[in-house]
Formats: sequence, structure tokens, C-alpha cells
Amino acid sequence: MAHDNDVGASERSRDLVDYDFASHTHEVDGHRYHFVDEGQGPVLLMVHGNPTWSFAWRHLIRDLAADYRILAVDHIGCGLSDKPQNYNYRLSQHIANLTRFIERLDLDQITLVAHDWGGAIGMGAAVARPGRFQRFVLCNTAAFRATRIPARIRICRFPLLGSLAIRGANLFCRAALRMAVVKHHRMSAAVKRGYLLPYNNWSNRIAVDRFVKDIPMHAGHPSYQTLCDVENGLSQFVDSPMLLIWGDRDWCFTPEFLREFQRRFPQAESYRIADAGHYVFEDAHEMMIARMRKFLTTEPGER
Repeated sequence: MAHDNDVGASERSRDLVDYDFASHTHEVDGHRYHFVDEGQGPVLLMVHGNPTWSFAWRHLIRDLAADYRILAVDHIGCGLSDKPQNYNYRLSQHIANLTRFIERLDLDQITLVAHDWGGAIGMGAAVARPGRFQRFVLCNTAAFRATRIPARIRICRFPLLGSLAIRGANLFCRAALRMAVVKHHRMSAAVKRGYLLPYNNWSNRIAVDRFVKDIPMHAGHPSYQTLCDVENGLSQFVDSPMLLIWGDRDWCFTPEFLREFQRRFPQAESYRIADAGHYVFEDAHEMMIARMRKFLTTEPGER
């Protein structure tokens, strides 16, 4: 089977910093689903959002793989996974893909680590297979319906104009490199190239565009019921160990989303980072790693 839109290994090794992990794939409906599989031990499943990919987790993977088995996926259409042009890029499909991945690798006692869209997708998989999940680390994300959408994202949802901006000019990916971080000095030119590498042309930016358009803001949206099902299934994890890591200067997933998680999960631990933005793993990965290590090695009764 031919795979268009490939990012070659030589190009990847030349352009990516701190991401020299072995590549693995499994097939989903004839498409390659890429993932990183590093280390041994309890499973940490890392699920990215939009417009990122498993590259975003590189610092966490490198550190935590000393003691854990780290699995970091790339959704279909993202990262080093295939980017089919005729595909159902809906929340339900991403949840189904992740659920099949979990079953294919027979993962158990999973700690979910999720960001942005990864929250809805990862918690969707947890709702589908609750017996396989043990703990949750959620970062600047949501797994429930929102009442508003930021203007700069709403603009990108305009018919035709939005696709021209996202797929043609690559404005969504490029803008995130400025708007999603607070400590800009930490984003070197090489790191920026890493985020942009998989999204290097019109075809390869299809999932970035579809994710933006898949945000369900009303009952008539195709993904609205899927998100309702995820939201309704959250209560079964109210007693599960949960750590909420939040970059407080996120203009998209603001502290308002954190407060909603705290309302739904009153026993969850919260770790707010005042000088971090949406890409909290860029602004404060050292702080994230230290706090996660504490969370992962503390028994629930000791919290």
C-alpha cells in the first residue's frame, strides 16, 4: 500500500530535536497509526491535541521512560501517522482509534496523560473501556461541553476562509507557536520546526482544519452527542486518582475549565502554574515532570 504524505526518516532525524525515539505503527482501517513506545513498567498513555503531535511530550517521554512504559500516539491525520484526505475526522473516530490501539496492545492499569483535544479523546476511550484505566493526568483540556469558543478559533471555523487560513497559509499551527507559550525564549527555531514538520503542506494539514471544525457548540453538530456521552461517563472516575496540571495563562482552556474539572472531581489534585500557557509542556516541563512523579508514586490513601 502506498503512503502519500510521509515524513521521511532522514528528514525527521535532521529536523527534530530531542525526538530520537523509535517509530512504531499499527494499522487502522488501512492507515498507519504512529506511536512512540519507550521504557518499561506501568503504562503512561500520552494523548495530544491540535495542532500538536507526540513531539509535544518529548521531555516527559525522555525522563519518565526510566521508570514507566510511555506510549504516545499520533492521531490519524497528525504527526507521523497517515493523513488520508477522505476520512471521518470526527471525535467519535479518534476515540474509536485510540480504543482499538489500547485493545491491540492489551494495555491495562493505564495512567492517561492528556492535553487539549486529547482530554475528550482520552477520556472517551476511558469511558469506553473503564476497566483498563487507573489514573488520570489532565493538562489544559476539556472532556465536557463548553459554553464559549475564543474569537481567534471561531474565525478559523468560517467556511472556506478558515480552511484557506489553516490549510493554505498554515496560520493555525504557526500562530500556536506564539500564542500557546509564555516563555518564548524556550521555543528555539528547531523546536518550532518540530511542531510544524508534519504539517508542511495543504494535504498534511487536513486534520488540523477538521479538529477546529469539529468543536461541537450546538446539539445539531455531528460530534455533539459523542461529547455528551463522554461528559456523562466522567462520573464513574470520581474516585480515581487524578492530577490536573494547568498553565494559568492559557487563553483557550482557561482556568474556568480547570474549575469545571474540580467541580466534577472534588478529590482531584490541582497543580496550577502561573507563568505557563496552553503549551504547558514547553513553558514548564520540568515542573510537570516533578509533580507527575510525586503523583505517580503516591498511593491514593496517602494523598
